[in-house]
Amino acid sequence: MITRGEFHSALATAEGTVAAAPAGATTKAGGRRYARVIDAHAHWYPREFVTLMEKEGPANGAIMSHDAHGNPQVKSVPGCTQVSNMRRNMTEIDLILKEMDEREVDMYALSMTNPMVYWAPPAFALKLSQAVNDAGAALHLKYPDRFVGTIMLPMHVPELAVQELERAAKLPGMRAINIGEHINGKNLHEKEFWPIWERCEAFGLPVFTHNLYPCAADRLKDYFMINTLGNPYEDGIAAMSLVCGGVMDAFPKLDVYLPHAGGTFPFLIGRLNYAIGVSPALKHMKQPAYGYLRRFYYDIITLDPQIMKMVIDLVGVDRVVMGTDFPQGMSVRRPVDFVESIPGISRREKEMILTDNPAKLLKV
Repeated sequence: MITRGEFHSALATAEGTVAAAPAGATTKAGGRRYARVIDAHAHWYPREFVTLMEKEGPANGAIMSHDAHGNPQVKSVPGCTQVSNMRRNMTEIDLILKEMDEREVDMYALSMTNPMVYWAPPAFALKLSQAVNDAGAALHLKYPDRFVGTIMLPMHVPELAVQELERAAKLPGMRAINIGEHINGKNLHEKEFWPIWERCEAFGLPVFTHNLYPCAADRLKDYFMINTLGNPYEDGIAAMSLVCGGVMDAFPKLDVYLPHAGGTFPFLIGRLNYAIGVSPALKHMKQPAYGYLRRFYYDIITLDPQIMKMVIDLVGVDRVVMGTDFPQGMSVRRPVDFVESIPGISRREKEMILTDNPAKLLKV
């Protein structure tokens, strides 16, 4: 039997049912609750990407359709486990802006979610990536105070990924690299991806990881486990891969952002730390596991204020970034309310999460 009042509060926040002040809401003293709120994990589908998928996707392996509301839909691509619904509030900028204001958010770092581009033949994957990146730069130029972009790369063809990174890094408003937490089943530590990490570090662009078609999907098909369990598991695999595979040691200035507050990674750090002392497979590790916790940034998608406080205690408040996964179904709908509900943190620490930390990471 559930008795914790905090759980009910967090659940209400996750469902968007907690009464929240609209954008520009005033405190008793007047003015916005926070001067600038930045969401580092917000999703869109550029219209240029949607058009390309509709016109050329079927010839390249995609099955296109429409949802019940007439919105374009990627019903299937090779290797996928989920349908991609390109809803109006992920494609129409006026509606995106309206919802930003309703959520009391000033800036989005926009990123693509599934299907990304790793399923596509190389030439089409590059074409899709370029469309996404050019659209992000154009949107930033139109609304420089509201949007920055993240770079999509055809990671499954590393030489093309490096080529597009060299081009897109010079576009205005591109502030991070958006990558899946596996590349067609390959973990992120594989040596073929190291030239990409080297260029990310050289450009000073953080890597924003994102779940994409979790492993063991056939075992997670019931009871929404593909999301509640599968996505946080993928976060943990990505982080462990980067740590144990030597990427974080080889590229000491590379910043990496983990969604879902790091998923399983921060909570299993003790197991990894112990394993380093007993497993021959980990004898190459250069430091205790705890030393890697603060190499990552973590967002706020725990959907429980008490658990969010545990993450803060583990990694430090300066490594926590306001990111919400909006407008997906498991997103933090009212981020200011959620951050204010985290127990035991100060007003200054809340400002760090909502404003300072994402601004530092995104260089805005």
